[in-house]
Amino acid sequence: MPKTRLNISLDQDLAEFAKVFAAENRISVADMVTQYLLALKRRSEGEYIEKILTHTAFKQAMEDVQAKLQSGTAEWHSYNEVFED
Repeated sequence: MPKTRLNISLDQDLAEFAKVFAAENRISVADMVTQYLLALKRRSEGEYIEKILTHTAFKQAMEDVQAKLQSGTAEWHSYNEVFED
C-alpha cells in the first residue's frame, strides 16, 4: 500500500521522548506511531465486530443457520442463483 506523509505537532518534551523511545527500541518514530495507530484501529474494529456478534437479530440468524446445518435441512444455492439479476 502506498504511504502518505502526515505532519503532526507535539510538545517539545513529548517529541524528544518519542525520539529517545524509538531509538532505544531500534525503530523509527514513524513506525512507532504506525504500530500505535494499527493497534487502535484493530481495537475499534474489534468493538464493531463485537457489537455485530451480540446483536439480537444477528445472533438469531446464526442460530437458525446452525440448526439447519445440524439437521441437514439447509438448502444450498449456487452463486448465480443467489446474485443473478
